[in-house]
Amino acid sequence: MQKIKSLMSRQGLKSPQESMADMSPVENFRIPSKEELRELREQPIDPQAEQEIIDSIEEVYFSSDSFDMVQYELEKLPPDLNLQELEEYRDKLKRQQAAVSKKVADLILEKQPSYVKELERVTSLQTNLQLAAVICTNARRQLSFAKEGFTEASLGLLANQRRRQLLTGLLKSLRTIKTLQRTDVRLSEMLEEEDYPGAIQLCLECQKAASTFKHYSCISELNSKLQDTLEQIEEQLDVALSKTCKHFDVSHYTKVQLAYSLLGKTQTAMDQLHMHFTQAIHNTVFQVVLGYVELCAGNADTKFQKMQYKDLCTHITPDSYIPCLTDLCKALWEVMLSYYRTMQWHEEHDKEEAADPDTDGTSNESPGDSTVGRSYVKKKLEHGLSRIWQDVQLKVKAYLLGTDMSNFKYDDFIVVLDVISRLMQVGEEFCGSKSEVLQESIKRQSVNYFKNYHRTRLEELRMFLENETWELCPVKSNFSIAQLHEFKFMGQCRSPSVSPSRQPASSEIVELSLFEQYTQGGNPFEMQIDNKEEETEDVLASNGYESDELEKSVYQDYDSDSDVAEELKQDFVDEQTGDIPAKSVSRETLRSRKRSDYNLNKANAPILTNTTLNVIRLVGKYMQMMNILKPIAFDVIHCVSQLFDYYLYAVYTFFGRNDMYESSGLGLISSRLRTTLNRIQESLIDMEAGGESVGPHGPPEERKEKVPSPHLSQLVVLTASGTLYGLAERVVATESLVFLAEQFELLQPHLDTMMPPAKKPFLQQFYSQTVSTASELRKPTYWIVAAKAIDYEQMLLLMAGVKWDIKEIMSQHNVYVDVLLKEFEQFNKRLGDVSRQVRIPLPVSNVLWEHCIRLANRTLVEGYANVKKCSNEGRALMQLDFQQFLMKLEKLTDLRPIPDKEFVETYIKAYYLTENDMEQFIKNHREYSMKQLANLVNVCLGSHINKKARQKLLAAIDDIDRPKR
Repeated sequence: MQKIKSLMSRQGLKSPQESMADMSPVENFRIPSKEELRELREQPIDPQAEQEIIDSIEEVYFSSDSFDMVQYELEKLPPDLNLQELEEYRDKLKRQQAAVSKKVADLILEKQPSYVKELERVTSLQTNLQLAAVICTNARRQLSFAKEGFTEASLGLLANQRRRQLLTGLLKSLRTIKTLQRTDVRLSEMLEEEDYPGAIQLCLECQKAASTFKHYSCISELNSKLQDTLEQIEEQLDVALSKTCKHFDVSHYTKVQLAYSLLGKTQTAMDQLHMHFTQAIHNTVFQVVLGYVELCAGNADTKFQKMQYKDLCTHITPDSYIPCLTDLCKALWEVMLSYYRTMQWHEEHDKEEAADPDTDGTSNESPGDSTVGRSYVKKKLEHGLSRIWQDVQLKVKAYLLGTDMSNFKYDDFIVVLDVISRLMQVGEEFCGSKSEVLQESIKRQSVNYFKNYHRTRLEELRMFLENETWELCPVKSNFSIAQLHEFKFMGQCRSPSVSPSRQPASSEIVELSLFEQYTQGGNPFEMQIDNKEEETEDVLASNGYESDELEKSVYQDYDSDSDVAEELKQDFVDEQTGDIPAKSVSRETLRSRKRSDYNLNKANAPILTNTTLNVIRLVGKYMQMMNILKPIAFDVIHCVSQLFDYYLYAVYTFFGRNDMYESSGLGLISSRLRTTLNRIQESLIDMEAGGESVGPHGPPEERKEKVPSPHLSQLVVLTASGTLYGLAERVVATESLVFLAEQFELLQPHLDTMMPPAKKPFLQQFYSQTVSTASELRKPTYWIVAAKAIDYEQMLLLMAGVKWDIKEIMSQHNVYVDVLLKEFEQFNKRLGDVSRQVRIPLPVSNVLWEHCIRLANRTLVEGYANVKKCSNEGRALMQLDFQQFLMKLEKLTDLRPIPDKEFVETYIKAYYLTENDMEQFIKNHREYSMKQLANLVNVCLGSHINKKARQKLLAAIDDIDRPKR
């Protein structure tokens, strides 16, 4: 419609004919004129022919409005033009044009009425639009007048009123903002006063107020500033929280916890607290160790500050090791005590909250969250116990392993053990930990130290033994190992380093834990470690018995045993079993033994040497170390056993080793003792110490654990007959060993409690196979004395001069018996002389007499076996001689029964046996030598049996002797 209107306005209303006249030349070319239309209308044309003409028009003419038909037709012209053809083609085009024009004219004429009618409607519409434009113009004019007269004035008043209200509110907001900006000063003051809850409360209120005015641009800056202030408060609060790790203050910690509660960060605070405790442990130990390292270095070198803690520990000097360790433990104690008091505070706080739930009204947490928070804090604190203790252990472990303590003095190392033991007690009370890390590290150091210490002590023991003159060390008659400083720890009811779990339970006395004792102040590591008693040991006798008067005064009351220790009132060790009878010895028994005991009234004085005393002291030191440090108990007990083994082996090597043992046939060394000596020699004695090179079975690491065999001091003479071949020294040696064994027996219950259950069989084997064999060493030790004290060879010579093939029974014994008895009397006298130097205990005198009598009896048998001819009267004389010998001998000794009495009597009676009985006798009595049995066959039966029977008996003797070869 708009297009039609614009067309009408530009051209006006024209008739269709006029409109057609205005068409372009091209359109004019296409649309025929009126005359042509009339002519065309008037021309009678067949519609079908006309349609065929139109259909013959090429399709390209209908393709587009912009089609240039002239250009098209010109391009179609052939290169060579033919006028006739051109005219014919032109006529064809004209016919086509005429047909099209006629068709168009028919269509236009057909639609003309509709065109006229529509044109009229358009004209009417234009008129209506002009009227509407006039109405709108008038309305605009009226509206403009109303605006100027009423609306602007009234609405202006309303806008001013609204602006006034907004400005009033803005003034109020600005005043509030000004107040908010001034709170910064107050917050700083509160932080300086450490009023963290008040500062947080104020800051949170300011943030809440600032959020109300967040639409102001200045508030965003203020809000950011308040947020920074709140973060600053949290940082200072974190610093304040870290201070509680070293010095816990209830009021200070209460403020800090309340502040975190206001922030709603109770759980975060607990996480931070554990981080601070971990950091506090690290910083504390680092500063303590650094201080000592720099102090010992003596220069201002800062390289130590950049070191790792583990490396720093390696620069501690031995002199400053113990003070530094003590200060380290003191500092760590303060941290653990702070943690302990922190837990106490939370326990009390939880009880108060449970009793009065409204007390937590200041917190920003809901009741449910508060319960969850308390549960989290409780679990976190309980879990933190083991973490804190683990950190403490690792720090102390690094310190312990940072220094080689193998060359420390014994007392210094005991101090270290005592401090660590007390620290382990703290750990047990702190979190119930067994302190495996500390135990392992101190065990490593202890084993290392102890091996080195033990090796040195064994070398010292070898030196002592090689310089020992085996003289009596004069001690009081009531001497006991409990009187030595080294065994004082056994008399104490409880060492300060022993954990409470080791204490006997008591219903009356409730012992406070270390944390309860030192909650208000003090430190368990401030105890004086070197709390040794100043009293001196009083174990040596006055003047070493140099004066006869003093000696007499010491021993004048032989019968009085009021000052005898209980263990010394026990009976003597039984020679056969090595056991100590349970019942004590009666006074009558002591008196009856007085005559046989070469003691000069010194019955109660223990026989020991300086070396024995040193070994006992060493055992005390070892046990003291073992008492403090249970994990190395087995290693220590093993080393204790080596001390005894080496002492036993030395006594055997010095006084008991002799190649004539086996040939004697006396069984001087029992199989148990021989096994023990072989074991000691293989495991402890370095047999190649004198050689230049190590043998194939002696690698350096094995030899390192062994000690060279000791050599007897040149000052000790064992070949002089005047001293009974060193009898005094032999008595001191064997009896000091027996005394040492007795002390070990007394210590067995204590050692047994220390020994781990899995290792107890070792201890039992040590006592049953080694300690109990100490008394068995008497036999081989005194055998050489008995063998040389009596001249048995002279007796054989005298017996060889006696005529045994006599024809009548004699009433007088032979001279050799008197000579032998005189030898025994002389021996008895010389025993008395030796007893003036050293007490000869009854078991020793019994062993000596037993050896002498056995050797004498065997010499008699050997003498009888040398007889070439013997009559029945000669055999009776042998019996008479032997009976005379026994009768006189029983007056010299209390030893009953007389040893080997049956050995002689059986041999003499064998002279009366028949041939058959003699064969059985040979089989049953293998204790006699081949020569002695052969003499019985040749001398006794020679005249009664034929040669064949004699050969048979001699063959039987040879068969018996063959396995012995």
